[in-house]
Amino acid sequence: MCELYSKQDTLALRGKYIGPSCEVFFAADPIKIVRAQRQYMFDEKGVQYLDCINNVAHVGHCHPEVFTAALKQMELLNTNSRFLHDNIVEYAKRLSATLPKKLSVFYFTNSGSEANDLALRLARQFRDHQDVITLDHAYHGHLSSLIEISPYKFRKGKDVKKEFVHVAPTPDIYRGKYTEDHSDPASAYADEVRKIIEEAHNNGRKIAAFIAESMQSCGGQIIPPAGYFQKVAEYVHRAGGVFIADEVQVGFGRVGKHFWSFQMHGEDFVPDIVTMGKPMGNGHPMACVVTTKEIAEAFNNAGVEYFNTYGGNPVSCAVGLAVLDIIEKENLQGNAMKVGNYLIELLNKLKTKHTLIGNIRGIGLFIGIDLVKDHEERTPATAEAQHVIYKMKEKRVLLSVDGPHRNVLKIKPPMCFTEENAKFMVDQLDGILTAIEEAMQAKTQSVIPENTPCRTKMHKDAHVELLSDSINDPTENPSRKRNGMCTNKHSLLSKRLKT
Repeated sequence: MCELYSKQDTLALRGKYIGPSCEVFFAADPIKIVRAQRQYMFDEKGVQYLDCINNVAHVGHCHPEVFTAALKQMELLNTNSRFLHDNIVEYAKRLSATLPKKLSVFYFTNSGSEANDLALRLARQFRDHQDVITLDHAYHGHLSSLIEISPYKFRKGKDVKKEFVHVAPTPDIYRGKYTEDHSDPASAYADEVRKIIEEAHNNGRKIAAFIAESMQSCGGQIIPPAGYFQKVAEYVHRAGGVFIADEVQVGFGRVGKHFWSFQMHGEDFVPDIVTMGKPMGNGHPMACVVTTKEIAEAFNNAGVEYFNTYGGNPVSCAVGLAVLDIIEKENLQGNAMKVGNYLIELLNKLKTKHTLIGNIRGIGLFIGIDLVKDHEERTPATAEAQHVIYKMKEKRVLLSVDGPHRNVLKIKPPMCFTEENAKFMVDQLDGILTAIEEAMQAKTQSVIPENTPCRTKMHKDAHVELLSDSINDPTENPSRKRNGMCTNKHSLLSKRLKT
């Protein structure tokens, strides 16, 4: 492999020149990736890793048809969208064919953050309302306007929520306010939104928008209960607001059965604004907002021209068209459904074998594994989850963790992921979970006599003693612990578990 620097030199230079808040995956033992192909990544020594987390490389890393499309267009022209060009209208036309008819007006941007920021502008301009309802643990982007509505990034005890931001409970039926044993969790969670709207109105405030990922990613791979979005949309519309569906992470066929994740909620649910990004360009920076003619006209009537230098440029649109072609040609949507179903089946079998697995949830190639210390209490197994992703890396499988407790293993691989890949990943996970549980059992037996009456209780406590060195520093900013980024305390954990 051709490298400018050794791995150690790259680390040193990164520490010198790159902002300290820009953390890397597996910070205790980062990987230097020098090339990638399809669902595999390779380090500087040529070691192959199975990529289970890169939803950005949607049709596969370095797909030849994507870079060929970019190269051909770059040889001809790349300019801004104020000049007439066929690519931007052809791409909008192709995207329109995948969406409900009322979503027909497109604005192209360069990132999901830009798209969500523009979506807020559209919503606020529509009826001149200001307030936004967001979900707890949500993340919608890194711009200031989006950090304000992303509780996932709130710094505990430091950030004061803005008065125009209202946080609704995440519709999590596993560990949320209303769980699967509730008679109607969808209505119960939607009713929380209704109460927020009523309180806002009582305080003289007006709701501009409700924003949510169609499936919450950073919040822990949360699938809202059926009927929730319909009820929320009803309450929001009644208040004069609009519904923004954030598809930046989960769009373009990832759920398998549908092209857009919001479509799994039924034909009677259509958002007013949809944002898209990440997988759109297969790694090329491009994103988009699509909305209704009514909302677009209200934005235009504000008298402020919207212009984005690179949004919708000919090269980006050529890349986007190639991605759509590949999804169709290689039946990647069908593959997501087939492989996703197979993977969920394997994981549910694994759940019956391992007490650490509390919940398997997901659709298509968007899956979460909720690790717990105790099934009854559903106590998050945070340290164990961190240990798992490092051990999986040693087995050449790249996974990450997320969720408010950092205990959910998230799986969102390139869409060319195969059944063989799924089986390999699950086999490695099986071995690692077995080793952890055996280590815990050995630890328990070494400190608890056979005739101790409180043996079961002590077994639960063994988690704490065994993994105490891996618990994150309580003073650490939780908003910086993302996607396997953790401290060097992992090395202490490895020494204790000896797996």
